[in-house]
Amino acid sequence: MGEGLVVQLELMDGMQASVIADVDLERARAAFRSAGVYSPVEADDIAAAAEAVGEGRRVITTDATLAAAIPNVDAVVEATGVPEVGAVVALGGIEAGNHVLQMNVETDATVGWILRTKARQAGVVYTLTVGDEPGATMDLYDDAVSLGFEVICAGKGKNNPLDRTANPETLAESARSQMMNPKMLASFVDGTKTMVEMTSLANAIGFVPDVLGMHGPDVTPATISDVYRPATAGGILGRTGVVEYGLGIAPGVFVVFTTDHPKILRDLTYLSLGEGPYFALYRPYHLTSLETPISLARAVLDADTTAATDNKPTAETVATAKKDLARGDVIDGLGGFSVYGLIERADTARSGNLLPLGLAPGATVAKAVTTGEILTYDHVEVDESKVIRELRTEQDAM
Repeated sequence: MGEGLVVQLELMDGMQASVIADVDLERARAAFRSAGVYSPVEADDIAAAAEAVGEGRRVITTDATLAAAIPNVDAVVEATGVPEVGAVVALGGIEAGNHVLQMNVETDATVGWILRTKARQAGVVYTLTVGDEPGATMDLYDDAVSLGFEVICAGKGKNNPLDRTANPETLAESARSQMMNPKMLASFVDGTKTMVEMTSLANAIGFVPDVLGMHGPDVTPATISDVYRPATAGGILGRTGVVEYGLGIAPGVFVVFTTDHPKILRDLTYLSLGEGPYFALYRPYHLTSLETPISLARAVLDADTTAATDNKPTAETVATAKKDLARGDVIDGLGGFSVYGLIERADTARSGNLLPLGLAPGATVAKAVTTGEILTYDHVEVDESKVIRELRTEQDAM
């Protein structure tokens, strides 16, 4: 996603990627090269990087904290998908007075509220982006609410069939054919990515999952408003104000809304949105990093947020064992072999002492866990040295 954003920015007027941070400098160089930018400056300290940027030169570095803290950039985009890196970069950007565009929903689902709070205190914007599903769905939600409609469900399509056992080995060939990181692909297939995306959306809106892990039914664009309506009206929902996903509508996003005014009901039916009283706004695409410049412009020019958590979180993605875990095992990263994520109500997660998924990587198993069991804090020893752990502790005290 990062390379796509760099190229897209270079095709536009008024924006450019000044700095790219990557653990592999050649990848950073290649991203600039794809955008037609050659001979970037290598930098390993802020002063040298800032000087190069001030001279209009492009910079590559292996130090993400350096990139976040450069004073003469307008915004920082985090796109690694690694919870700890996302926390470090976002916090560094905020502390340096830079707007932060968070494409790392894994971080946002874990510590988005505290990062948003710190950003507001610093007078900068912390936000998700319109190209990812939470931001794209939020735009639909904002439209519906602005018009006075009651939104009862918001969600996205899932790109591939759900397989909770997926890991980098089982998906190695598929990842190669799609030119994807196998861990990233595994996080899509095992459902983790969908769970964290809908957690971030839920927290931005104040919604909850209807059930643990959501329903995830088969659905088509034409049946969205028939499926995602209360069970009392023939749908699947046990309550309103929920986030959901579906198989068959990817890569789209949607909201389902209702109204009780007879004139508006007639107009919506006339406008081919269905018979009502439930209707869907459906956007059949999201363009990931290619749309991120829209959120960049909103943040830098208007100090506007695409989607962020402004109130106490209502949802949590909790770590769930992908296999039997023995005492002493170290949990690997998201999309790995150890755990996957399930969305749960935040109040249920708190009362059950459930482990947020973003704190799982690097944790050591202290008590054996069986396949499919949701981990609690009692099951593991969390790495207390991590920034994301510090932020989460601060957030939990809010």
